[in-house]
Amino acid sequence: MATLKFKIVTPEKTVYENDIFQVSIPTMTGEITILPNHIPLVSILKSGEMKVVDKLGEQYIAVAGGFLEVKGNNEVVILADNAERAEEIDITRAEEARQRAEEQMKQVKTVQDIDFAKLQAVIDREMNRIRVGKKYKKLPQQHS
Repeated sequence: MATLKFKIVTPEKTVYENDIFQVSIPTMTGEITILPNHIPLVSILKSGEMKVVDKLGEQYIAVAGGFLEVKGNNEVVILADNAERAEEIDITRAEEARQRAEEQMKQVKTVQDIDFAKLQAVIDREMNRIRVGKKYKKLPQQHS
């Protein structure tokens, strides 16, 4: 069976790198699924859940912003602003970060304030982490 060379990196680290069968990715124009022999493509990521299918099964990754490039040689590279594997998400920490951002947002005087957009982005990112983390916790766990 044909595979894709897949890599997702953030400014801090390589989050996942492996040969995979397919990946479903949230983009600004909707969710897309990349299979082997996909045409070359560049797209902008939006916050959401990425599903990777590899030889171990389905892997879930929470992503927030960035870019996707599908190269013509069955290679997919994602440069994400933020990405975290579902099993690594600390739901309690994400809830606390969301609550802090919401409290700070209440103190913002005007919607024009630059902090408002930053805080909204933090809230969106943390809500995505919480959603993906909770979904993963409910799945039957696969063992390597």
